[in-house]
Amino acid sequence: MTWDQMQPLLVQGCVDTLYMVGWSTAVAALGGLPLGVLLVLTDRGGMLRNTAVNKVIGAVVNVGRSLPFIILLVALIPFTRLLVGTFIGPTAAIVPLAVGAIPFFARLVETAVREVDHGLVEAVQAMGGGTGTTVFKVLLPQALPSLVAGLTTTVIVLVGYSAMAGVVGGGGLGNLALTYGYQRFETGLMLATVAVLIVLVTLVQLLGDTAVRLLTRHERKGG
Repeated sequence: MTWDQMQPLLVQGCVDTLYMVGWSTAVAALGGLPLGVLLVLTDRGGMLRNTAVNKVIGAVVNVGRSLPFIILLVALIPFTRLLVGTFIGPTAAIVPLAVGAIPFFARLVETAVREVDHGLVEAVQAMGGGTGTTVFKVLLPQALPSLVAGLTTTVIVLVGYSAMAGVVGGGGLGNLALTYGYQRFETGLMLATVAVLIVLVTLVQLLGDTAVRLLTRHERKGG
C-alpha cells in the first residue's frame, strides 16, 4: 500500500480516535469529578461523613477499575445498543470508553483532593464556609494542577482503550490497524498507525505537562 493510499485512512482514523477520546473524556470528567470529591467528603473526617455512602461509592469505583477494558467492552454491548442503537462505530465506542474511564478518573480526583492542605479547609470552615464553599473555593482550585495531571493520564489511557475498541468495530486507529495492518498483512500501515498513536500520546502528555506547570506557577504567584 502506497502513502497516497494510507494517508486518507490514517486521517480518518485520527479523526475517529479524537472524536471517541474527546467525548469520552468529557463524560469521564463530568462523572468522575463529583465521585472523587464525594469519596473524600464522605470519608472519615470529611464534611459529609457517611460510611455507608462512602463504601458504596468506593465499591462501585473499585469494580469499575478492576474490570479489564476488553471484557467491559463486550459486556456493555447490550447497553450500548440500547443507548445509541448500535454497538459498532465511533459513537458506540464512546459508551464503554466513558464507563471505563469514570472510575479511573474518580480515583485520581480523590487522590488530588486529599493532597490539599487541610489547614486551608479548616480556615474556610472557621469563617463560616459550608460544604459548597469549601469545595469550589478551596478543594478544587487548590487541587487543579493535580486534577489536570490526572485528566491528562486519563486521556492517554483512553487513547489506548480506543485502540482496543477496534476489536469490536469501534473505528479509529485501532480498527484501522486490525482491519488493514493485521488482517490484510499491510505491515507499512500497521507501523504508520503505531507511529501516529505514539505522536498523539506524546502531544497529549506535552500539553498536559505544560498546563500543569502554568497552573502551578500561577498558584505560587497567587500564594
